[in-house]
Amino acid sequence: MKYNAQTVEEYLQQLELERRSAIETLRALVFELAPGAEESMRYGMPTYSRKAVFCAIASQKHYLSLYIMNTALVEKYKSRLKGLEAGKSCIRFKKLENLPLDVIKNMLKESL
Repeated sequence: MKYNAQTVEEYLQQLELERRSAIETLRALVFELAPGAEESMRYGMPTYSRKAVFCAIASQKHYLSLYIMNTALVEKYKSRLKGLEAGKSCIRFKKLENLPLDVIKNMLKESL
């Protein structure tokens, strides 16, 4: 879905509660692992960077997406993302409960 938001806060306000909650949980995890990470809207979604963008989170029409910009990490952890669709840098999920947060935490740590 395309959201008309200039800030992450505006983006979150446009989401239904369950999707907003999932993205806020992932957002908190990013800031826990990367204090001082820069949050911005790029490509129509919240993105997180230090020297370069390392992840992004998006609400799509039929699912939520977590983008890990290090494609080698997505490939490395793909077998631990059972039941989820994963592309080169994208992990798609319908509900936060479907996302193995321990695996995501490890991926984010390694991507920093």
